[in-house]
Amino acid sequence: MLETFPQPSANKLPEYYKSEDYISHTDAKRNVFEKVYHLVKGIALKRKLKLINAVTKNSKSLLDVGCGTGDFLQVASKSGWTITGIEPNEQARSIANKKTDNSVFDADKLFKLEEQSFDVITLWHVLEHLPELEEHFNVFDKLLKPEGVLIIAVPNYKSYDAKLYKEFWAAYDVPRHLWHFSQDSIKGLAKKVDMTLVKTEPMKFDAFYVSLLSEKYKSGSMNYVKGFWHGWRSNLKARTSGEYSSLIYVLKHQKRQ
Repeated sequence: MLETFPQPSANKLPEYYKSEDYISHTDAKRNVFEKVYHLVKGIALKRKLKLINAVTKNSKSLLDVGCGTGDFLQVASKSGWTITGIEPNEQARSIANKKTDNSVFDADKLFKLEEQSFDVITLWHVLEHLPELEEHFNVFDKLLKPEGVLIIAVPNYKSYDAKLYKEFWAAYDVPRHLWHFSQDSIKGLAKKVDMTLVKTEPMKFDAFYVSLLSEKYKSGSMNYVKGFWHGWRSNLKARTSGEYSSLIYVLKHQKRQ
């Protein structure tokens, strides 16, 4: 695992999220890139829903941590899930609550939820933003029901696109991303709270999205041809190595398998 250093102080960190260009906190469709982002996001939401439906059989209680503007919670609610969201950003939380009948709360609520009350806890590109990793893992473990599942999606700094773009790799996203994970580091963090990895899945769209942004950071302009080419190559190489640009990890408590 890599660490961003120095890390912003707790009171400074929220300032880095106050930008119209931070796309996960808005529903903006100002240009072609943002319109395509939301189109792909719709496809990804269906795949996420399919995943959570596959890992639970009986009741369906979901906690989505860092839920952004609430789209995943909205989709899950329509599929019969009882939903709760955590979102520290006030603007994003306000948008999410309009979609979820006020089911989204600020970050402090996470530590006040009832223990063993969720079948599934999801963090879609959120873990890398949390200052206290082990503390949060302990909280997630306590909030899960005996057969509960923790699902984490994070960028993978060992992917081809990460190695290609190096310091220009968009998924480093410093200083908002405090940590940068490999598959081994996720296994190590899970082990500290007696959880184990039961499944890993790729997020293939991320290779294209991250490569496009990386091209912009590297050259100053959005080179769609290069971005898509390197995104495609990243996914192709990952078919052999398993090192996709982003990965989804499905974790369970060792005693609950």
